[in-house]
Amino acid sequence: MVNILAAVALLASVGAATDSIDSVAPKDLAVTSKVSILGVAKTLAGGVMSYYLGNATTFADLPKPYYWWECGALLGAMLDYSYYTNDSTYDDAIATALMANVGPAYDFMVPEHWLDEGNDDQAFWAFAALSAAEHDFEQPASLTPAGVPSWTAISINVWESMVGRWNTTLCGGGLSWQIFAENFNGLNYKNSASNGGFFHISARLALLTGNQTYLDWAAKVWDWTTAVGLIDKDYNVFDGTDSADNCTTVNPLSFSYQNGIFLQGAAALANLTGSDVWAGHAAGLLNSSRAFFTPSDNATNIMWEHACEGVGRCTTDMKSFKGYLSRFMYASSVVMPSLASNISTYMRKSAVAAGQSCTGINMDGAPSANGTTCGQRWYVGGFDENVGLGQELSALEAVHGLLVLDGVVDDVPSPTPSTTTTPTPSPTASQQSGAHSMAPLDLRWTVLGMACALFAFGMA
Repeated sequence: MVNILAAVALLASVGAATDSIDSVAPKDLAVTSKVSILGVAKTLAGGVMSYYLGNATTFADLPKPYYWWECGALLGAMLDYSYYTNDSTYDDAIATALMANVGPAYDFMVPEHWLDEGNDDQAFWAFAALSAAEHDFEQPASLTPAGVPSWTAISINVWESMVGRWNTTLCGGGLSWQIFAENFNGLNYKNSASNGGFFHISARLALLTGNQTYLDWAAKVWDWTTAVGLIDKDYNVFDGTDSADNCTTVNPLSFSYQNGIFLQGAAALANLTGSDVWAGHAAGLLNSSRAFFTPSDNATNIMWEHACEGVGRCTTDMKSFKGYLSRFMYASSVVMPSLASNISTYMRKSAVAAGQSCTGINMDGAPSANGTTCGQRWYVGGFDENVGLGQELSALEAVHGLLVLDGVVDDVPSPTPSTTTTPTPSPTASQQSGAHSMAPLDLRWTVLGMACALFAFGMA
């Protein structure tokens, strides 16, 4: 199936360059104003990238206490930022970081992390590569010598490494959390992040390539996940299960991003197949996600990480999870528009609450002039003094995805026409001889024409 929705999303992203938009304090976010969303996203993107110490030519892993996987998550967020806002400020740094971590087999198995890399870590880097492929993100020639695979091929390499780890010896299938025997504690644990990641990658590759193998494996992973109870009949997604008891008991903890991982995968398969079954799975997952939007009776439709925020025990990793649910929800609304209305209800209020949390201090203790420092608990109505990369990432992903929703008014001012008089050029030799010339194309109409052509081809 031709993904006409992705083509339309591309069309929508063509607009005023974000470098012409002033930064806006997140607390002033207006969710129906494109100018406001762009300005707040610009502010938050700067806050996120202040934690990244690399640059356009040199990769630098995130400093402690952040793990390597979260760098992949950061790059996935920034790829969406670049795509949604048309701001290329960070593109070179993003490309450099991705290419520095593909590993010798171009599958994000990096020698520096061979003893600590888990399946879920690898999955988050693959999510970034898939976004790069879907967004047609350029691979700079200086970073991609002859023979370097495309973003799609890199994503396929990850999938092939994962499918080789599918283990039917215990529990009838599933991926373990950890990859290497040195991490023996995680070898018995078959978690939703790893298996959901494999499902998600399979589903997006199926939509991206049309290859039946990926569709078949997505269905296989889904069936296994539901059979062992990691997804229950109400579409609640639980953290994991232990192969030491043949996966007969489930860890009942539930985190927002796990729901989102499965949600986008199911929505992609609904788009690809037109199946009511996959559409039902996606709708069920979205419905179950309501648990992450009800911190109290008077704070509905504001996202929270219910497993840890209420008791104040979120780890560094957990503080970033809300951002990924936002990311996967917005992406799901694009490939499965019937979800968009409910997602809009959740995310508009959550984005405002996220912005209102960004009134704190910078890492150096100085006041945050533009509100680039965000808190964690959005439902408190302000800054809660709990700062970090995860909080910045979560706020950014809640805000910039608003641009894909209906109801955003394009109030970006048109460029002021120049009043400078330009001398009339002399006719070229071809013009003097009567040859036809073509006026420059408006890129928006070019993309629209391509989208219509793709649609017509898909209907043929």
